[in-house]
Amino acid sequence: MTKRLTNLLLPFCGIALAMLLWWIASARVPDLPSPIETWKDSKIYLLEPFAKRGEMDQGIGRLAFYSLLRVARGFLLGILLGTPLGFLLGVSRTAHRMFDPVMQVLRPISPLAWLPLGLVLFQKSEPAALFAIAVCSMWPTVLNTMQGVRAIPQDYWNVAKVLRLSPLTTFSKIVLPATLPYMFTGFRLSLGIAWLVIVASEMLTGTPGVGGFLWQEYNSLIYAHILLAILTIGVVGFLLDRMMGLAEARLRAL
Repeated sequence: MTKRLTNLLLPFCGIALAMLLWWIASARVPDLPSPIETWKDSKIYLLEPFAKRGEMDQGIGRLAFYSLLRVARGFLLGILLGTPLGFLLGVSRTAHRMFDPVMQVLRPISPLAWLPLGLVLFQKSEPAALFAIAVCSMWPTVLNTMQGVRAIPQDYWNVAKVLRLSPLTTFSKIVLPATLPYMFTGFRLSLGIAWLVIVASEMLTGTPGVGGFLWQEYNSLIYAHILLAILTIGVVGFLLDRMMGLAEARLRAL
């Protein structure tokens, strides 16, 4: 009981400390709104979260929904590309030696660099954003899937050879179950990166979403709304990570 109470109180203490630091900073920085001022200026976006008054003048829930839809599509595309590539690089050392230099060059490229290339390729902001999300978010899935395949004990492969299992049966009965925990770790990391990328993409393209709203309010110098957007990005990212963490824990418990 004491441990459970401590687990509940400690996060609230951390939040209270962060709010206190925010209030102190707002007292020293003239343009930084305090928590109370941020609430007063932004409460319409929270109290009417799905209202639509204009292209960018919408409730924060609706804007977050737009961003999540883009993230979901880009994330699914990323893991559909990254998972098979991870299996290939894990099974074949020849393929790994062939593609590893290319992967190491592409992996650290910023989403801000991929987005202009996507605009050149697709001529529209929506597919360009999906392209940037998929390319940036696929790498954790590739690396973790590859590591999962390589972590399979040699005895498992020997059993498959002795039983003369077909490649499909070996994959479904040995490779996939042994690799799933690693894959979900990669999916969790990929989802976090996808959420980061969509915010940057919306800021650059000005499309409706949390990132587009943040950029519009920055240009309008409405600092309370900027803080609202920042907090929304953080809360949604936290919830996405916890959801994937729960899914990963459930999988490991099986």
